[in-house]
Amino acid sequence: MLIQYLLILAVVLILIFFLRHHGTSRSGATVKLGFALFLVFGVFAVLAPNQVSRLASLVGVGRGTDLVLYAMVVAFGFATINTYLRFKEIELRYARLARAIALRSAESPEPSDTENDGTLH
Repeated sequence: MLIQYLLILAVVLILIFFLRHHGTSRSGATVKLGFALFLVFGVFAVLAPNQVSRLASLVGVGRGTDLVLYAMVVAFGFATINTYLRFKEIELRYARLARAIALRSAESPEPSDTENDGTLH
């Protein structure tokens, strides 16, 4: 069936896209555009369900609702990968920040009260 090839291609393209372009401003714009197109498809599915059924039969799916479900599965995979990569990026930023703070405090330690000779002044 054509839909199987289309779904597998969509998943592969999403993986390649995120692994190669995540974190760039271009990928952020592409994600927003893809999300907007998905929302337009959702509105189209609500307003013209017969047309979605026709589109489904063109790609080898029995019903329009199944086609919408398949689109949701791909969108969920997209969102999951996006969230995972964003968390991974945030963890890396925190690690870099912690290293910078540790290096800064190791270079110039703040004087403490225990560094005096033990006498009261």
